Amino acid sequence: MDIFKMERSGYGSKRIRKPVVSFLIVFCLLYIASMFYRSSTSVLIGEVTRDNITGQLTENVTRCSETESEDTSSSGTESMVVDKLLGGLLATGFDEESCISRYQAALYRKTSSYKPSAYLVSKLRKYEELHKRCGPNTESYRRTLKKLSSSHTNGTTDCNYIVWTPSNGLGNRIISMASSFLYAVLTNRVLLVDHGSDMAGIFCEPFPNTSWLLPMDFPLKDQFYSLQPGNVHSYGHLLKMNNLDISTVSQAPPFLHLYLAYNYGKHDKLFFLDQNQGFLQKVPWLILKSDLYFVPYLFLIPSFQQELGKLFVDKEAVFHHLVRYLFHPSNQAWGLITRFYQAYLASADQKIGLQVRVFNRKASPVSVVLEQILGCIKKEKLLPQVDEQKLIASPSKNKTSRAITVASLYPEYYESIKSMYWMNPTVNGDVIGVYQPSHEEVQHYGNNMHNLKAWAEISILSMSDVLVTSSWSTFGYVAQGLGGLKPWILYVPAGNQPTDRPCPRGKSMEPCFLSPPDYYRIPTTRERPDAGSPVPHVRHCEDASNGIKLFNSEQL
Repeated sequence: MDIFKMERSGYGSKRIRKPVVSFLIVFCLLYIASMFYRSSTSVLIGEVTRDNITGQLTENVTRCSETESEDTSSSGTESMVVDKLLGGLLATGFDEESCISRYQAALYRKTSSYKPSAYLVSKLRKYEELHKRCGPNTESYRRTLKKLSSSHTNGTTDCNYIVWTPSNGLGNRIISMASSFLYAVLTNRVLLVDHGSDMAGIFCEPFPNTSWLLPMDFPLKDQFYSLQPGNVHSYGHLLKMNNLDISTVSQAPPFLHLYLAYNYGKHDKLFFLDQNQGFLQKVPWLILKSDLYFVPYLFLIPSFQQELGKLFVDKEAVFHHLVRYLFHPSNQAWGLITRFYQAYLASADQKIGLQVRVFNRKASPVSVVLEQILGCIKKEKLLPQVDEQKLIASPSKNKTSRAITVASLYPEYYESIKSMYWMNPTVNGDVIGVYQPSHEEVQHYGNNMHNLKAWAEISILSMSDVLVTSSWSTFGYVAQGLGGLKPWILYVPAGNQPTDRPCPRGKSMEPCFLSPPDYYRIPTTRERPDAGSPVPHVRHCEDASNGIKLFNSEQL
């Protein structure tokens, strides 16, 4: 009986333990599941946090507004889509750590509505192969280099080159390098650039597994500084000596200088005549000095027109594609750019870039230029007005924060605008921050740090939602091209009175070719293009009546 009692007692205890054990097992499983859920949620939150940071860094994927009146909402799905290869414009195969900006810059800018054509993408990949085969220190390069010691060329060469040399400020250099690259693509040449010490370490290499930098031991380097109008080795001089008839030249020289800067002469301008392009194809080495965006005139050369039409569907996006393909801030420059952005711009609902270029401070007093700037802001409603009757802004839950980046050599414009928004609240309660990365006072030529800062400021301006640039300014041209932005064009007055048109909106984001030859009559922008015209997309610039630029035909 005692044994039975013990057995019954043991059995009862087992009956009690069984549900307890089951409960513990279920509890453990639920605990593990909850931990897994929390971990998954943590990962998800981490991803969302990174997306939120990305969203702050880039309103290209979370905002699609150009002005405050446009809708700024976007879906979460859209905010996660970032095309780091820019529609195939950029190649793969780079060491990403060596140039962080190459694939990250798209995160900081508005999404571009201009997609490169499949033909352009294919052409760029073919060029990269050519550059890899013919680039510095290759067998083809060394073989073509030997021809420089000859007085004339014998037969054809595997590789032909165009060597770019610098002139004027960084904006001029970038637009002329982009022009030189397009000419190289059109003529099956390899572009090599002489950056010198003042541009060292500013840009990343644009082509994979090769370099576009001209080797230091290039034998003609000592001639670069003598590249001026009328140079005895220039193409213009050769034409002049042969009564403008290139057909009388029996053998092409191994190299020629091309002088295409703002002060080039009438013989140098003959480069743009179509009948002269055939002779240039026979010259292995073209040494170019330019500070101009001469791309619009390439569209006027009949032998290039068909190819250019296939490369660029949107004529106003030519520079937009070229500059984003070629120019990526080095890691040093990218550090300057991102630190400024994260400190001052990342949390703003809207970013406004204001670039002020004054060519003659005596002719354009600070007070007059400032009046022009404020007139622009007011007339175009780019920023809210201040309420001078109030000391404190009205409380509002839906305040918009706006960050203004002022890029100028001088501090006065920044200080005046900052003071205006500090001393008075805005009429609508918006919060305005005004920032200036640097003010160098004068443009320093031959200074590496000056160029590094300039490149950083150009890149920061390109990250704006709204951009105001100064007329005639290549600095502004580069910023609008990088950002894919049609700017408001600030006409800097030359005198004691502001102009009656403070800043009309540009119709095209293309740079202006400021000093073109006049072989072809270009109708003004007010004229409708002739239906039979072969170049309806080339018209005079908004900011320079003598210059020409590219437009999409429907914009005219």
